[in-house]
Amino acid sequence: MGKIWANSGDSHLVEPADLFSTMMPAELATRMPRSVKDPDGQWETIYIDGDEFRRRMPRSSLVDPETGQSMDEKAPGSNDPHLRLKDLDAEGIWAELVYPSIGIWAHSIRDPKLLAAGSAAINNWAIEYQKVSARYICTATVPTLDVDDAAAEVLRAAGLGFRAAFLPVVPPGEKDWNDPVWEPLWRALNETGTVIGYHIGTEPHEASTANGVYYRGAGGALLNYMETTFGGQRAAAKMVATGVFDRYPDLKVIVSEGGATWGPFIADRLDEAYRQHASAVRPRLEKLPSEYLYTNVYASFQHDRSAVQACVAMGWNNVCWGSDYPHFEGTYGHTQKTLHELFDDVEPVASRRIRIDAFQELFPGIPDAPADEA
Repeated sequence: MGKIWANSGDSHLVEPADLFSTMMPAELATRMPRSVKDPDGQWETIYIDGDEFRRRMPRSSLVDPETGQSMDEKAPGSNDPHLRLKDLDAEGIWAELVYPSIGIWAHSIRDPKLLAAGSAAINNWAIEYQKVSARYICTATVPTLDVDDAAAEVLRAAGLGFRAAFLPVVPPGEKDWNDPVWEPLWRALNETGTVIGYHIGTEPHEASTANGVYYRGAGGALLNYMETTFGGQRAAAKMVATGVFDRYPDLKVIVSEGGATWGPFIADRLDEAYRQHASAVRPRLEKLPSEYLYTNVYASFQHDRSAVQACVAMGWNNVCWGSDYPHFEGTYGHTQKTLHELFDDVEPVASRRIRIDAFQELFPGIPDAPADEA
């Protein structure tokens, strides 16, 4: 099979262990998120500003077909933005939307000053990572404990060269994304043309539960993985329902790593509510909810064949593929196999739309991907 190329709507950088200690005062750096792995590699402890929780380390069940060895080792370019390009070329991945890794835990911080300082430190490092290649679209971390801090960091990050901003699917505190308090943030994102990236599974984590909904016992692993998808759907729906896209019609959102088949379903449910329960709907919208979702909201998926059908059969053109590089649950080591399984039977125009064009629509001006090989 010839190599086919795809842009990735979901990837991650891996921050160096000394990121915070080298870029922040010591009294702040020690309070930022850090991971300490057990000697046997089975579990890790996450420390966040005085809180801690344990979690089992993710492991791959894949085996290299040539060597027979487990593919649990990290991708060679995990920590190196130059070596990373060699990994991407080998896998057939071109441009990437790149989220933090340990930085995702920053939204569990409860001190606004610490979160603002830590977000700035992550962004000052990540923008240098982005400068290595025009194929990298790194996401700026936004301090969401204070809306003025959030808006100010979006403006600063855009000035540095960021084109996307990472937001948790639920903000810390009591003001959810449907609250009017976030208007200055939406305004700043709109003014700078910054794309919002909601990555699933980024709800603020409490030390006692390690997840908003957390199942233990039989079936827990499957149920917990399923639950992670819903946060991104809710975040996008809150923006639609509260008229954010009426006020800022050029604002774009991508929900990463949460599949895409949910888009048409959510669009239908919102439209039905808008029509059948009109007397209770506030605010009134200029268009049906589905029109905003189909215009302003994008989603990335990895392995889901149904996600392809959301575009091909259900008409949601804002579907992107994503690799989740370099995480174990992603496609590293079998990207070409995955892409061929997903797209070999898909009509060429639709295939290119999902693999290449939807991403380039979100981030115009990135270099074109190489031609697919016959």
